[in-house]
Amino acid sequence: MTATHKRKRVAVLSPVAWRTPPRHYGAWETVASNITEGLIARGWDVTLFATRDSVTRAHLHAVVDRGYEEDPSGDPKVAEYLHISEAFEHAAEFDLIHSHCDFMALTYTRLVKTPVLTTVHGFSSPRIMPVYEKYGDGYFVSISDSDRAPGLNYLATVYNGIDLALYPLQESGGDDLIFIGRIHPDKGVHLAIEVARLSGRRLIIAGIIQDEVYYREKLKPHIDEQKICYMGPVGIAEKNELFARACALLHLNTIPERFGLVLAEANAAGVPVIAMDLGSCREVIQDGKTGFLVNNVNEAVLAVERLSVIDRRACRQRVQQYFSIETMVEGYERVYATIFNLREKEKRQS
Repeated sequence: MTATHKRKRVAVLSPVAWRTPPRHYGAWETVASNITEGLIARGWDVTLFATRDSVTRAHLHAVVDRGYEEDPSGDPKVAEYLHISEAFEHAAEFDLIHSHCDFMALTYTRLVKTPVLTTVHGFSSPRIMPVYEKYGDGYFVSISDSDRAPGLNYLATVYNGIDLALYPLQESGGDDLIFIGRIHPDKGVHLAIEVARLSGRRLIIAGIIQDEVYYREKLKPHIDEQKICYMGPVGIAEKNELFARACALLHLNTIPERFGLVLAEANAAGVPVIAMDLGSCREVIQDGKTGFLVNNVNEAVLAVERLSVIDRRACRQRVQQYFSIETMVEGYERVYATIFNLREKEKRQS
């Protein structure tokens, strides 16, 4: 990236479900924060549009005090549209808007002259696709090769990057299996419980409960706080405590994974990952090297027995190579350069 391009002004539009970066859960906010701080470290002029309690070295622009998931007194839609409209009302102040706000922000993109790059963090439902289809000629980045929709103008796949300094290498783990993520059927927590039972190991479950019925009916009857434990949402410090006692992270997702930040976080700490071979798991986990890709519970149980072949340093080295903040930001710098060059070419031709 040239010094000329780095002098350009970039607005990063983060979601406002949680603080940026989040205290506990909040994958999209985590990525938006890592991009923002990574750009700042490389000399960019960045404004972060996020909640007022967000923490950043960039210029912070906020109209929403707290994330709507943390402040039940507010209305989520009101917060989202006050937030998104604020960014686009200031669009002329920037050379690029980098949006992490899903389909909602797309509806503003043709109302401003400033180019807008959308990182697609996942398609939550087929019902949102008409918006992507209408604005499919915009600029898009996917977070894995597996999570792409036909018809969108993808400029690249840029893998999510994590701050490796937050997750020190655990040279040797313990005997526990761990699950970290949303408590939801999509994440296969019930399958992790079955693997723990069959392998005779303790399972520690951590994460926010997104599906109360699923938790109450499928998980709670098995939670005895001895063999199966649930500790609620966790922050970085608690994650590292879990990584220190873990022999493996179980990620037995029942639908194709979009990326899976926790897979990279675990590997950064040297923890092998046993994941279903669905979606991006094949891109994040190197089968037999940083964990195992499986197709069912029985294969996962067999993988637990093979964990000794995994080199914990190799797990971290792969994250350093492919899933660091530096690698991610370099990827986005190339995308930004493509957009700036396209716009300059359009100006010359007009």
